[in-house]
Amino acid sequence: MLNTRYVTGAPTWVDLGTPDLEGARAFYRALFGWEFQSGGAEFGGYGMYQADGKTVAGAMTVPADQAPPAWTVYFKTTDADATVKAVEQAGGSTVYEAMDVGDLGRMAVLSDAQGVGFAVWQPGTNKGLDLVDAPNSMCWMELYTPDIKAAQEFYGSVFGWGSTTQAFEGGSYTMVHPAGGTENDMFAGLWPLSDAPEEAEAGPYWTPYFQVTDIDAVLAKVEPSGGTVRVGRMDLAGVGSFAKLADPSGARFALMQPEAPSTG
Repeated sequence: MLNTRYVTGAPTWVDLGTPDLEGARAFYRALFGWEFQSGGAEFGGYGMYQADGKTVAGAMTVPADQAPPAWTVYFKTTDADATVKAVEQAGGSTVYEAMDVGDLGRMAVLSDAQGVGFAVWQPGTNKGLDLVDAPNSMCWMELYTPDIKAAQEFYGSVFGWGSTTQAFEGGSYTMVHPAGGTENDMFAGLWPLSDAPEEAEAGPYWTPYFQVTDIDAVLAKVEPSGGTVRVGRMDLAGVGSFAKLADPSGARFALMQPEAPSTG
């Protein structure tokens, strides 16, 4: 799962681009109790979602004619400019060139060889999210991709990720970890787009999972708050319960309620 050691190549940040920031603030407050702290005019209204005073995500207004509503994941790099070059050499492309964000850090927005958007973060004073793998924070990520092998090769080339594939009844699941990590450092899964018909309309993309302690209670709040339950509760023995959602503007994300430890 995720942690805040933030080694190179690991997820370090996640943010929401939405045409309706006020609506998003109300929606995520209803689901997770998040409060929004604006960075003010200096940062173009970009702000932080916080849970109990700890930053769990960022958010900003992105007009609908510029980009569709979406969550974007960021991976740590020690050199954003070098990572941009590595992405292009691996067949990906640059959406926004590397840029400084005050003294907070340096970032770039990119896409992989299959057109999936993501970003990189070179830390300055901001090392990453304050809270992960805890209730009401990001705990996992998933990449829906048309070609798992190609994705492994791309991200392995750019970040040095390692991977392992775990068999389960009816299929298998490929998980990734930072360079030099082990199975205990897995932070994301790769899922074939052909096996996820509910994702066909969106195409390949990264999605964050947010941890909850009562998935049924959260699901009951989604539609009254203007969101959509795209895939209802699914249970996986030994892991936990999951659901796929969309916020009122259509940004997709997922929930995870980890299975309670056995007391036997």
